[in-house]
Amino acid sequence: MWTSTQYRHVVRGSAWYDLIVTAAFATPWSFAFVHGLLSALNLPGELPAFQPVHMLMANLLGSLVCVWAVLRIRDPQALYGRYDAVARFLFAAWQAYALAHGASSILLVFLVFELAWGVAQVLPVRKLSRAGSLPQGNAVNCGSGLAREEARPNNN
Repeated sequence: MWTSTQYRHVVRGSAWYDLIVTAAFATPWSFAFVHGLLSALNLPGELPAFQPVHMLMANLLGSLVCVWAVLRIRDPQALYGRYDAVARFLFAAWQAYALAHGASSILLVFLVFELAWGVAQVLPVRKLSRAGSLPQGNAVNCGSGLAREEARPNNN
């Protein structure tokens, strides 16, 4: 179970992961470079040469995921984390399908991360207590520890 502060950090962390991993998919030139690196690894499974329509799909995916990631980095709302978890489970399902049909084994790495971030974002978040919404002064130390933690300023 997460506190709301911890959950915001999870949402932001998953967004940074997405941005780092998918930024290279956003342009034809960066994806061609990454595709060449992955092909050179010679891993089991197929990593075919990309035709223009394949490249378009990879670039669309990279562009959309990057925009979605920047939104969650700037505003890591719990609602965004829940939607992101659903998207991750869908991505994981399609990655597992591709693996079952002979795709490159490099997908296993991404599949593990998709499932881990998805599970982390479906875990429950503790609700604030009523005491947590009361003003908290430095000299007054009342309420539960959770309420004091949730009421602290700068809870990015």
